[in-house]
Amino acid sequence: MRIWLLALAFLATTAVAADSVLLGFDADGSKAERELEARFDADLDAGDLDRWLKRLSARPHHAGSQATRENAQFLASLLEGWGYDVTVEEFDVLLPTPRQRVLELVAPTRFTPSLTETSLPEDPGTSVRADLLPPYNAFSIDGDVEGELVFVNYGLPEDYEMLARYGIDVAGKIVIAKYGHSWRGIKPKLAAEHGAIGTIIYSDPAEDGYAVGDTYPNGPYKNATAVQRGSVMDMPTYPGDVLTPGEGATEAAERLDREEAPTLTKVPVLPISWTDAQPLLEALGGPVAPPAWRGALPITYHIGPGPARVHLALAFDWNRITAYDVIARLEGAAYPDEWVIRGNHHDAWNNGAADPVAGLVSMLAEARAISRLAKAGDRPARTVVFAAWDAEEPGLIGSTEWAEAHAAELQEHAVAYFNTDSSARGFIGIGGSHTLEHFLNQVMADVPDPQTEQSVKARRRAWMKVHAANGVDRAEARRDDLRIYPLGSGSDYTPFLQHLGVASADFGFGGEGEGGSYHTLYDTYEHYTTWRDPGLAYGVALARVTGRATLRFANAPRLPFEFTALADSVALYVSELEELARNLREETERSNRLIEAGDYGLALDPEEQLGPPQRKEPVPYFNFAPLKNAADRLREAAENYSEEAGGARPSPELNRLLYTSERVLTRREGLPGRPWYKHYVYAPGFYTGYGVKTLPAVREAIEQRQYDAVEGAVADVAEVLNAMAARIETITRAL
Repeated sequence: MRIWLLALAFLATTAVAADSVLLGFDADGSKAERELEARFDADLDAGDLDRWLKRLSARPHHAGSQATRENAQFLASLLEGWGYDVTVEEFDVLLPTPRQRVLELVAPTRFTPSLTETSLPEDPGTSVRADLLPPYNAFSIDGDVEGELVFVNYGLPEDYEMLARYGIDVAGKIVIAKYGHSWRGIKPKLAAEHGAIGTIIYSDPAEDGYAVGDTYPNGPYKNATAVQRGSVMDMPTYPGDVLTPGEGATEAAERLDREEAPTLTKVPVLPISWTDAQPLLEALGGPVAPPAWRGALPITYHIGPGPARVHLALAFDWNRITAYDVIARLEGAAYPDEWVIRGNHHDAWNNGAADPVAGLVSMLAEARAISRLAKAGDRPARTVVFAAWDAEEPGLIGSTEWAEAHAAELQEHAVAYFNTDSSARGFIGIGGSHTLEHFLNQVMADVPDPQTEQSVKARRRAWMKVHAANGVDRAEARRDDLRIYPLGSGSDYTPFLQHLGVASADFGFGGEGEGGSYHTLYDTYEHYTTWRDPGLAYGVALARVTGRATLRFANAPRLPFEFTALADSVALYVSELEELARNLREETERSNRLIEAGDYGLALDPEEQLGPPQRKEPVPYFNFAPLKNAADRLREAAENYSEEAGGARPSPELNRLLYTSERVLTRREGLPGRPWYKHYVYAPGFYTGYGVKTLPAVREAIEQRQYDAVEGAVADVAEVLNAMAARIETITRAL
C-alpha cells in the first residue's frame, strides 16, 4: 500500500506540472477533481475484486442459464445496497443450444472426435457439469452433410484466391479452417459464398498452444482439448437478437420467422480442438499447403480435397430465453438529464473469469467508490448509469436490445459510453471516438502502472517504441497524445457508437497475461489468478482508469470533447484510401501482366504448376478531392475550436452541441447494404467482423472492387465530414 501511495503522489505531482488543467475544467476545478480522484483511489481494494471474481465465476453462466439469472440478481443487490436506483430489464431473445453434435471421418479411415474438453484435477473450476454448454458455435444452422474435406487456412478471401490457383473448388465440400486472422463468423460466411456445405474451425497450436509456450495447467496457453466456443452470427450485418433487428426484443416486438433471419449462417459450423483436428488433417491428400498455411501440428499439412471425407450433423434447440440487463442509475446533482454510461457484460460461455468477469469486477469497484463519494457529499454533476449486460457472448444481444429499446432517450441524453470486457496484466489499450483522444490521454497520464510505477501512458509509449517496425510506428510513439485505435466490433460499445452515434471508448489491459482460456472450459478463477492477473493489481488499475474517465465526464463543467485528434485521424484515413487504391491498381496491373506472360510461379512440388491468379478488372482512378477538401475543412474547424475553447464559459446549450456531435458522423440510412450500422467513420468490416474499417463506405467499395459505388460513397462521406466541420464551427461561434 505504501508503494502505491508514493507512486500516486509522484504521478499526481508530475501530472499537475506537465498538464495541470484538465480538459473541461479550469485550474481550480482540476485541482478539486484530482483530489476527488485520490479519494476514489483510496476506496479500491484488490481483495474486493478477488472476492467478486471468485463468486461470479464459480459456475458456468451462459445466457439463459439459472446461474446467469442469479448473478444478475447478485449484481443488482450489490448496486442497490450502494445506493443506486436499480432495475433489471428483461428481453426475450432467440438463443440456440446444441442438441446433436456429430463429426466423423468416414474415409479413407474412420475416426470419431471426442468433441469434449478434459477436466483437470489441478483446477476444480474445470469440472464438467450439467450446466456447462459443450463446445459449439451459436447461430450455426442445423444440418446433416457429408463431403470431401478441404483445408482453407484461415478461410479468408485471399485463401480462396490461392485455392483457385491450385485448381481447388470447395463447392459441395466441407472446409476446415484455423481460428485467427478474422472473426470466427467470417469463416462460414465465406465458405458458404464459395459453395461449401459445412465448416469446421479448430485452434492450431501455432497460434495458441505448445508452439507459443507451456499449456494449461503448466502454463497459460491452450491445451490439447481446449475448444473456443463463440457466436457465428453475421454481426457485420447487425448484432443483437436475430429476430428483432432495430427493435428492442420486448414482448410487444414484431419478430421475423427464423427462416427469414439474415444473420444465421448458411452452412452448419462446429468448433473443435487441435487433438480432434489432427486426424482429419492427416487424412488429407492433394497439394502440400503453402508455408504460410502450415501450423504447428506434427504433420505435413495438405490442402485436399480428400481423400478425407467427413460427416457433420448438427441440430439445435431454437429456444427463446430471457436476457437480464442490470441497470443502475445515480442521478446527477447538476445535470441529471445528461447521462454518462458505463458498461460491462456479465454472461459468459463458461465460468468466464477473464471474459467478462475480470472487467466486471473493476466496474463494480468503480461503482462502489463513486457511490461512497456521493454519500460523502460529492454526487456526480451528471447522471451516471452502470450497466451489466446479459447475452453479449451470443452477439452483443443485451446491450443492443437495451439501446434499441431506449434509442430515443439515448439520442437525447447519452453523453458518452465507456466499456470494459476481458482484461489482464500488461499495457493499457484504449479504442474509441477520436473526439475523446486528448481527454483519454490525460486520464492515462494520471494512473500509475502497477509494475513500473510510471504512468500507464508512459508504459504504453515505451512498448510502442520497442515494437516500432518502421518510421511511421516511431512517429506514432513520439506523438504527445498516443493515438487511440478506432473501434470495429466485438463488445458492447457497438450499439452505442455505431448505431446511435454516442461517443464511446473501450478499455483494457493486456500483452502480458495472454493465452489459452478464451471461450474454453479453462476460463476459470484458477487460470486467471495464476496466469493473467495474479493479485488483481491490473484490475485495480483498470478501475482507476475507467473511474477517472467516468468521474471527469460526469463532473466537467464543459464536456471534455476535442476535435483535432478526430481531424488528424480522418486525414490519415483519407490518405490510407489513396494508398489502398494506388496499391490495388499496381497489384492488379502486375498480376494481369504476369497472367498474360504465363509467369505466375510454381507450387511447392516443382512438377505441379500453380494456375494463374484470377484476372482482375483494372482499377480506375478515383476522385478523392471531395474527401480531402472535407478533411481540410474539418482540420481548420478543429484548430479554431481548440484556440477558442480554453476560456469558454460552459453552458447546457454548449454541452449539448458537444455531446451530440458524434451523432453528426452518422447517416439515417446507414451503410450500404447494412443499414443498422450508421456511423460513417467507424464500422466492423463486412469481411473482418471485429476488425475495424474506417470510412467504411468508401474503403469497402474499393476493397470489394465495387468501383461503380466509390464515387457515391465518397460524396456521402464528404457530406458527413462537412457536416461535422459545420457543427464544430457552430460550437466555436457559441463559445
